[in-house]
Amino acid sequence: MFFINFKLMMFIFLLFPFVANGNQKSDLNNSENYKLNKESDFLKLKKEGKPVISDKWMVVTANIQASKIAAKILKNGGTAADAMISAQLVLGLVEPESSGLGGGAFLVYFDNKTKEIITLDGRETAPLLIKENIFQDTNGNPLKFFDAVVGGKSVGTPGTPALLEESYKRWGKTKWPLLFKDAINLSKNGFVISKKLSSSITRSKNSLSKFKNTKKYFLPNNVPLRAGSIHINKNYADTLLAFANSGAKVFYNGEISNDIISSVNNVKINPGNLSHKDLLNYKVIERKPVCSKYRSYEICGMGPPSSGALTISQILGMIERYNISELGPNNPDTWRIIGDASRLAFADRDAYIADTDFVYVPIKELTDQTYINKRAKFLNSKNKIEKVKAGNLISKSSSSWNEDISLELPSTSHISIVDKYGNALSMTTTIENGFGSRLMTNNGFLLNNELTDFSFKSFKNGKKIANNIAPGKRPRSSMAPTIILKNNKPVYILGSPGGSNIIGYVINAVVSLIDWKMNVQEAASIPHGINKYGTYYLEKNTFLSELRPSLEAMNYKVKLKEFSSGLNIILIDDKLYGGSDHRREGIAIGN
Repeated sequence: MFFINFKLMMFIFLLFPFVANGNQKSDLNNSENYKLNKESDFLKLKKEGKPVISDKWMVVTANIQASKIAAKILKNGGTAADAMISAQLVLGLVEPESSGLGGGAFLVYFDNKTKEIITLDGRETAPLLIKENIFQDTNGNPLKFFDAVVGGKSVGTPGTPALLEESYKRWGKTKWPLLFKDAINLSKNGFVISKKLSSSITRSKNSLSKFKNTKKYFLPNNVPLRAGSIHINKNYADTLLAFANSGAKVFYNGEISNDIISSVNNVKINPGNLSHKDLLNYKVIERKPVCSKYRSYEICGMGPPSSGALTISQILGMIERYNISELGPNNPDTWRIIGDASRLAFADRDAYIADTDFVYVPIKELTDQTYINKRAKFLNSKNKIEKVKAGNLISKSSSSWNEDISLELPSTSHISIVDKYGNALSMTTTIENGFGSRLMTNNGFLLNNELTDFSFKSFKNGKKIANNIAPGKRPRSSMAPTIILKNNKPVYILGSPGGSNIIGYVINAVVSLIDWKMNVQEAASIPHGINKYGTYYLEKNTFLSELRPSLEAMNYKVKLKEFSSGLNIILIDDKLYGGSDHRREGIAIGN
């Protein structure tokens, strides 16, 4: 009876069936839903809450054009890495507010030959000449966020070009120049401006107007690019051609690198101090994945400087002590457990997690089952936990046990891919805030503002904050590309954009898939409830907003809001099942 009611509620609030039916394949294997090749068909399935189903390969990105070009690569025998590269090049053109060559990314890869999970860190680095008070005023107080974002001082050394090249060296199969062909043609011949990009430009018109190149590109004649119009980026096409011909070195030692440095250091508003040494020294780092058990599954993701996998591990570890499968998604007690588990994990995150090349991060202790069980006992209450603080760990840490001063706002994009060779890839990619630093190079791409992911203060209560700014350091991130295994085989490939909300989005999806047995499209579109620091944010115009009175009765401060997640999920089963978040413009495509 519960699930019948839930289905009715979801139909009312989301206008498509969104039922935890307990069977990924129920009524989905009919001919009209299988082996579709029309864009409208994929969109129809998304609207109806049904997965795209495929035999051989699957790609899900946040943009239709990126998915189509990646699908073309896969169809022609390319690997997941090949398809990701093509998709990222296109995303940098059609969704420049979210990611691009001037940003960074984290990649989680399942290599079917070795049966290993490999994680690559393509996060940006702080300039070697940076000062720890760069985001403080003359009195030592933190700057307002957007006073720090706009301009050159927020720009870190881009990591995405190096990550694309490293991925290709490890797992590429398609001829390198062919991966660039479609993105170059789109840049030269024109691409369609999406509704999302147009509305993003309109919202950011003031900050985009501050810089000549940026204003000329996004605001011709001082008017935001119109949705549905055709736009050309010849400079980006030239950059891609140089990248295709010479590899990533053109970004780190060449004319493009000179342009990056000049754009950062010579700007009048908030000039930075990026150097040739910063670019020449940049390296992609292979890090040990963070994997944890949840129910009968193994959840694997990126370790620090990402806080995603560690924080997700803690939240799921605490949740696992409670039967939220039986409680279900429309029970306020379910969201009390999830919300307070998140608050406890975020307290630990803010105290302990940062770049492990600079700070000792007690990964084993934070995920130790005895410790998790101790933290989970706080959830026994019938009301919210009144005071949440980081846990006391045995090991000594240089970090503060207080919340740091940093803010991650939503932007970012996510790519999930499975190829016909059995390889699986999950990559979250970003330039941080929408349009990053707002600085557009002469080479047709925007530069990140990742340095504002550092704490704006270095000390608190006499102790150094783990995520403080330091030369060469990588800022902490919430990006959480995830691969879920069962019996040592990949089952779910997922991730989401969304700033520090990413962790909550991924948690909601994992619980929807594993505990509530939703299909991948239902899980990608699950309404969001997010609680990181006490206030409970519930998604407007969904069944969750109806839980507001119940959560307020548990002493939560509750606010209703819209969310900008972009969950992209693939299930590997007897076939491949793909789902894409209805809140973004992406689709799943398979064959």
